[in-house]
Amino acid sequence: MNADLAAPIVGVLAVWRVTHLLSAEDGPWDVSVRLRRWAGDGFLGRALDCFLCLSLWIAAPVAAILAHGVADGILLWLALSGGAILLERVTARDERAGSFIEDGETDDVLRKPTTNDGEPNDARAVREPDGTP
Repeated sequence: MNADLAAPIVGVLAVWRVTHLLSAEDGPWDVSVRLRRWAGDGFLGRALDCFLCLSLWIAAPVAAILAHGVADGILLWLALSGGAILLERVTARDERAGSFIEDGETDDVLRKPTTNDGEPNDARAVREPDGTP
């Protein structure tokens, strides 16, 4: 593999791993949980709850290490964050997507069975006792 391509790939993997660790995992010895609790509901707490936001913050120092200049650093910063977000979306387990649980069968049907006179069975119940609707 080309060395110029290896560094950004490793960078994306590192940004994804650290971001996922801080935003979604308990971490070793519950360090990530304690950090999120300590952060509370302020700016830092909201950043730790949002993978998209946190990936920008985590990608910044990684881009600074890997970049060869300011313009390269800015592009690499956004690319590392974007790559981590794409990786998160590919690997995330969304319980809502594609999960359909069919209930047991019921007697509800779209078309009611008819009698010999062509009327649904329910239509006779609506008539008056003398046979008029």
